[in-house]
Amino acid sequence: MSITRTVLALAAVAVVAAGCSDDSTTHSTQHSSTTASTTTAAARTDFNDADVNFLQMMYPHHAQAVEMSKLVPNRTQNQQLIALAAQIEQAQAPEMRQITDLLTSFGEPAPSAEGHGGHGMPGMMTEEQMSALEAASGAEFDRQWLRMMIEHHQGAVEMAKPELAQGVNPEAKRLATKIIADQEGEIATMRGMLGQS
Repeated sequence: MSITRTVLALAAVAVVAAGCSDDSTTHSTQHSSTTASTTTAAARTDFNDADVNFLQMMYPHHAQAVEMSKLVPNRTQNQQLIALAAQIEQAQAPEMRQITDLLTSFGEPAPSAEGHGGHGMPGMMTEEQMSALEAASGAEFDRQWLRMMIEHHQGAVEMAKPELAQGVNPEAKRLATKIIADQEGEIATMRGMLGQS
């Protein structure tokens, strides 16, 4: 009888100990992971206001370029223009994801396509201009789209240059460098398509 009691008592102690052990392990694991994530979030200091401003403005700017590019396939038969619009969309949509990731890593809210309402951003089209573009088709659409996208790209280049001069985040500066190179190249292509030198 005493052996049975002893075994039962030992089993009970083992269960309680295991329960305590599991609980404390889980708690300490949760605590350490919470601490780690907090530390990671707080550790990112490799950016300044210029980086944040550049990214917050470039996101809605890119969003409008993607919106303009999506209009192309249904409004023109110009294969060169269709290819160019696809190229712009394929370049800028991933950059929008990169911008979101960067801003989130800085502890900033995710950007919005409606951000800044277009105010103070060079090259942004007004609602009236976008409506006129949507209503056009054929050769008239081609001309409007090219002129508007040239202006839009020039605005992006203008916004990217201060980031190179004033920003400190290496990823944001690399993005600004890529935007300038890509969009200046596309401006030259679009001017050629319009017959401009």
